Amino acid sequence: MNLALTLLYAAERWPGAEALVDGDVRVTYRELRERAARLAAGLASRGVARGDRVAAVARNRLESVELLWACQWLGAVLVPLSHRVPRADIDYCVVDSGAKLLLEADEDLAPLRARSEHPGALELDDREPAIMLYTSGTTGRPKGVPRSHRADRAAGLSQVLQHGYLSGDRTLGVMPLYHTMGVHSLIAMALLGGCYVCQRDWDAAGALELIESERVTSLYLAPTLFHDLVESPATEARDRSSIDVIGYAGASMTRALAERCSHAFAPRRFFNHYGSTEIYTFSLHPDQAAKPGCAGRAALNARLRLLRPDPDATPADGAGPGEDGQVACHLSSDEAFAGYWNRPDADAKALRGGWYLTGDLGRLDADGELWLVGRVDDMIISGGENIHPLEVEEVLARAPGVREVAVVGAPDDRWGQRVVACVIAEAGVTAEQLDAFCLASAGLARFKRPREYRFVEALPKSPSGKILRRMLREGETA
Repeated sequence: MNLALTLLYAAERWPGAEALVDGDVRVTYRELRERAARLAAGLASRGVARGDRVAAVARNRLESVELLWACQWLGAVLVPLSHRVPRADIDYCVVDSGAKLLLEADEDLAPLRARSEHPGALELDDREPAIMLYTSGTTGRPKGVPRSHRADRAAGLSQVLQHGYLSGDRTLGVMPLYHTMGVHSLIAMALLGGCYVCQRDWDAAGALELIESERVTSLYLAPTLFHDLVESPATEARDRSSIDVIGYAGASMTRALAERCSHAFAPRRFFNHYGSTEIYTFSLHPDQAAKPGCAGRAALNARLRLLRPDPDATPADGAGPGEDGQVACHLSSDEAFAGYWNRPDADAKALRGGWYLTGDLGRLDADGELWLVGRVDDMIISGGENIHPLEVEEVLARAPGVREVAVVGAPDDRWGQRVVACVIAEAGVTAEQLDAFCLASAGLARFKRPREYRFVEALPKSPSGKILRRMLREGETA
């Protein structure tokens, strides 16, 4: 069951239903299939054949959606790239992927669409690659992650089911279409006849306007974007009653932010989706109002295990009872990739004995549910004690006047590493006040509190909203 058939089924099942809204433009599923089929013919006229890669600098707009479906209709592999990264990174990915064609973000696709329809790769084997996403490359060159038709369709189906979507839902399309959350939100909408409401550039006030005017029913965003929404002065003035489901992925959400989201949107379902580009879903927790921050249990297609937090750990090296461990997911998942693009070194590091090592540290609570406590590489070892940044951030996020916080380790002659908090705060907040707040918190051991506070204007983040701790450790902030 490939993605070309997925689009065909949607067009036959809901021909007149809105598939996409982009500003004043509204496109039905019948129209989307027709536009994709004509664009596929245009790509073929430029020499693109089945299996060829088509690189595109993607933005959240009609043309990017058309191109994604056109590549699937043709049987080509879309390689969507971020318009926010330096040109050198785009050039690297184009060369690395071996792309037959590069389409820029503002390129007019009308000439390519001015053709009769391509018949479609409707019989294409679903094990063939459909899309190749590049990881954000926070620790070196971006890595290509080829994903098959089967894996991407399974990811969309699991999203429909586990996020609790309903037929005809309308989702805010603001997570980038070069990111796994954006791609699979689009596929999920096609599977249930839903509408993808484009927001080209993130702006909290603009998002709230779209929620009201387009009667958006679901928000699936990075925690950073939820933070902007609940902080926006426009929130209370806008009608948010259409929102039925909200959820986040890509990073952890503090308890304080989860509580504010529950209050602002009062959703029927508020989930935490834990996964990656390589395997879309590891686990899911369906009720963040009841258990904020919990990553829940293994997802529909997943089998999880906690391994000893050692770079050389094997799948047989399980974490002991009550111990933190590195989260591993079995590669039998229907949503899994088969390995990185031309990167045997990355495969050797992440793939072992049929398992994918995520690099995340987790622990199980008394209910057997998963909590993430940080990254293996982000753990702070101070005075011989292991300190996870997330547990310190969880406390400081509740301190009066704190808007955002990220915790890192800095070299220290005495302790090996000292805990450093990088804080965005309201005027007048002092390090002494924050230290007193940490000391008064029953949930944080004294030795884990920050020994240094850096008040910053902004926290460096990847395009998908992840905090770039490496930049904080290296002092690359104002």
